[in-house]
Amino acid sequence: MSEYREERDSMGPVRIPADMLYGAQTERARQNFPISRQRFDRRFLYALGVIKRAAAEVNEDLGLLDAERAGAIKRAAQEMIDGELDAHFVLDIFQTGSGTSTNMNANEVLANRANLILGGEVGTKQPVHPNDHVNMGQSSNDVIPTAVHVSALFAVEGELIPALTHLHAALAAKAEEFDGVYKAGRTHLQDATPMRLGQEFGGYASQVQHGIGRVERARDSLRELAIGGTAVGTGINTHPEFGSRMAAKITSITGVQFREADNHFEAQAARDATVEMSGMLKVLACSLMKIANDLRWLASGPRTGIGELNLPELQPGSSIMPGKVNPVMSEMLTMVAAQVIGNDAAITIGGERGNFELNVMIPVMIHNLLESIEILSTGSHTFADKCVAGITANVDRCMRNAETTGSLSTALAPVIGYDRAAEVAKKSLKEDKTLRQVVQEMNLMSDEELDEIIDFAKMTAPNVG
Repeated sequence: MSEYREERDSMGPVRIPADMLYGAQTERARQNFPISRQRFDRRFLYALGVIKRAAAEVNEDLGLLDAERAGAIKRAAQEMIDGELDAHFVLDIFQTGSGTSTNMNANEVLANRANLILGGEVGTKQPVHPNDHVNMGQSSNDVIPTAVHVSALFAVEGELIPALTHLHAALAAKAEEFDGVYKAGRTHLQDATPMRLGQEFGGYASQVQHGIGRVERARDSLRELAIGGTAVGTGINTHPEFGSRMAAKITSITGVQFREADNHFEAQAARDATVEMSGMLKVLACSLMKIANDLRWLASGPRTGIGELNLPELQPGSSIMPGKVNPVMSEMLTMVAAQVIGNDAAITIGGERGNFELNVMIPVMIHNLLESIEILSTGSHTFADKCVAGITANVDRCMRNAETTGSLSTALAPVIGYDRAAEVAKKSLKEDKTLRQVVQEMNLMSDEELDEIIDFAKMTAPNVG
């Protein structure tokens, strides 16, 4: 058996590896774009398979595609959905900006697989043709944007939101656990007034909760599907009901709610929903960067740093320093955040390339978006389990810092005045004494009065619980 077969397209003959199900257009693109080793995400191939299966069903329902061809395409598309045909999707992310090459990759693979199902031969385009039947009522210009929204929303709802909810719960549990631990607050990296460690963790939990809300709000834009607009948004060569039926069918297959785009010209010319979701992921990345950095600083030392927290010890931290343990989970999450922020920069640039009726940076945009969703999901879940859940408080260190912070003088200011309180704070620092010792030495008030003022329970919750 020959290692290659020959197929033809509008540009002439093309040699294709005999064991591959793709056709001439895919092979041309494979040869044209040997740019990287990056390929479309499994989630994207899943979405593309869903679209092709839905199209076969809708076209059959509309009486435009016979049952035999439709049945074979649906079976082939389900194999694509299940990941059984991934080896035949060989194209680089860095390709034609519309993703046309990848749409044709799907059309050719599914047509050839459908023909095998029907007893035909690979490469004959009979009885199932990649353009006439698999791509019926569609254009790459509405299929690929639709696959962007389907894959991204499916990943957000199935992976990201559950992972963030898990992280939020872990942080909220620590906020409750540490609610009675008093410590020094810090602003500008300098000592500030006392607070509870639980309040600090409550702030982290709130950041994640706000991040969930931002992602949830951005979901609605992704629910709009471009399918039905075909080449430029007019819907040429497709049934008037195709778009609405496709949205309903995709919803049924995925279990995720979608709807036909309100305006097909916007849905194809712009990738604003992709930029919007990426922007929310960037905000989330900034939140996670702050949380991860705070935790590693609060656990720094353990003897020469702040040392208020103890992070789980997961692995040896040095090839030369015995016994050293590093905050590896925090470092992992900061790198995840940095990658997401970088991905957003490329997505933002891509969003600006909506030239006239079509954006031409779609492949790199969805590649980056799906990567951001994936690493934020896995990073958040791992951080919750392997870091947050195992954190303990160094209660003695926290209390000592709360008692020695010079900013305790803030509570004295309403009684003895700002200037005298500042004098107490400076004397406390200069002489390395507690604020209580200085007040006593200066005979500023009785011990009973001082006890009433320096009450950590009151100081850490003057107006709120």
